[in-house]
Amino acid sequence: MRRGEENETSAEAAPTSWLARNRALWSRVLEPIRPFDAPRARVTPWEASWPLSRELTSARRARRLVTAQLDEWNLEELAETAELLVSELVTNALRHTRGPLRLNLCLRGDRLQCEVEDTEPLCPVRREADADAEGGRGTELLDLLAESWGSTCTPTGKTMWFEVPMETAS
Repeated sequence: MRRGEENETSAEAAPTSWLARNRALWSRVLEPIRPFDAPRARVTPWEASWPLSRELTSARRARRLVTAQLDEWNLEELAETAELLVSELVTNALRHTRGPLRLNLCLRGDRLQCEVEDTEPLCPVRREADADAEGGRGTELLDLLAESWGSTCTPTGKTMWFEVPMETAS
């Protein structure tokens, strides 16, 4: 078909601009694999994912899920650290965000990566906690116990993550 000629089948459809076509393409590419109320699709046996409800008991549920999954993967030695840090991320997500949450675990090489996805695009703010304050030490815990941690912006909000190295047997 030459420029200026109209195709009979496309004459009925409204013409779309290059920007509109690319926006539609990228929105499909960047949308999450699954909605937050479903687990993320498992690509390998070394990945696990669970939706978390917005309830006060979700931090406890997240700790239990992490412990059970690490037991299944024969990585019980990581359970204590992973439980504490996952509990911190889930609690922060419950306190400072709205909407659904999802917990993801993944073994990547010699590291366990834990993620908590939420729908809030704003990243956490580091604050200095008073010595007698009940909270505000989450980032300090992450600094002390995780090998690395951070947040990643996503099309649906953000993902807070941390990595813990698998301990080698000596």
